[in-house]
Amino acid sequence: MVELARANRAFLGRVVRFLAAEAGIRQFLDIGTGIPAAGNTHQVAQELAPDSRVVYVDYDPVVLAHARALLASGPHGATDYIDADARNVGTVLDRAARTLDFARPVAVISLLTLHAISDDDDPQAIMSRIMDAVPAGSYLAISHPASDIEPDKVTNLQARVNQLSYQQYTGRSHAQVMRFFAGLELVAPGLVQVQQWRPGIETGQTLALWAGVGRKPG
Repeated sequence: MVELARANRAFLGRVVRFLAAEAGIRQFLDIGTGIPAAGNTHQVAQELAPDSRVVYVDYDPVVLAHARALLASGPHGATDYIDADARNVGTVLDRAARTLDFARPVAVISLLTLHAISDDDDPQAIMSRIMDAVPAGSYLAISHPASDIEPDKVTNLQARVNQLSYQQYTGRSHAQVMRFFAGLELVAPGLVQVQQWRPGIETGQTLALWAGVGRKPG
């Protein structure tokens, strides 16, 4: 779990740098941000593009308390924090529109979040509704625990986590995670293990976490 968390945070930094520096994105909707750590979305984005605007979404009151205390925007950009469940898409979009202009491209970031939404709640439909609300040229970045990488280890880990946590864990296969990118153009190298997405240093490590970025065409 520690290695997955570190790799996921490193992926966030690489993704935001790609989006801000190469893709020219200036608006970010970070869903399921978690407790702030070093290298948060707005810090990475505003270092490259000071006018970047970032909205964080989470439903954990502890996360939101830390976010309001620690995630302060630079003077040329903006940040906001929404207390909402990603399942409530209308609420998320309405409140995000106070800071983001949905007529311009938005990068939607959902890292280590969708595994907490069961198939009964149809996470693919949730993400589709969000991507339907943003214009062509927008992006979706996802990381998701894999059920088909070292499956014996993953099954044991999932069982332990689900015993200890109120928030239940659903691992998904490569094919299942690919469905979140339906209608989008995958950015090279595609949907890969998290440490393999545009790494600064190649490693032979195996991590049970799929990661990818897609662009809305048009």
